[in-house]
Amino acid sequence: MTPISVKAIGLVWHQGRLLAAEVPDGQGRVAGVRPLGGSIEFGELSEVALKREFMEELGVEIEIVGGPQVFENLYTFGGVPGHEVIFVFEVKFPLEQSMTGDHIVFHESDGTRNVARWYHPDELDRDGYPELYPKGLKSALAKLKLADPN
Repeated sequence: MTPISVKAIGLVWHQGRLLAAEVPDGQGRVAGVRPLGGSIEFGELSEVALKREFMEELGVEIEIVGGPQVFENLYTFGGVPGHEVIFVFEVKFPLEQSMTGDHIVFHESDGTRNVARWYHPDELDRDGYPELYPKGLKSALAKLKLADPN
């Protein structure tokens, strides 16, 4: 049986746009996008895991400014069922570490190259645009009014 994954992700906003990393489909195409973050290690608090992930991936020390909201996600990816519990935090970069270009190239902990871009929430989950993962996050953003205060 496949174990449940426990993850922490951070919502970073700039001018009403959310920073989200591309999720490849295994065939070189973008299947969707997901806010940055990653797996929580055994014995690690979600906030600590999130800060570690941002430091490992972007070399950025984040400030957690809201959350967590907790989501449970059942999905199938590449024909394999998955189950994850996700802690979602609002975070911001210190001004001196602000990353506001149209995209950010970074490497996952396994060395895989990845790209994060800024997306307006209205662009996501529509024809011609990527799907926002985890499913249900977009509607939760609207309900919880989790959005850039600027």
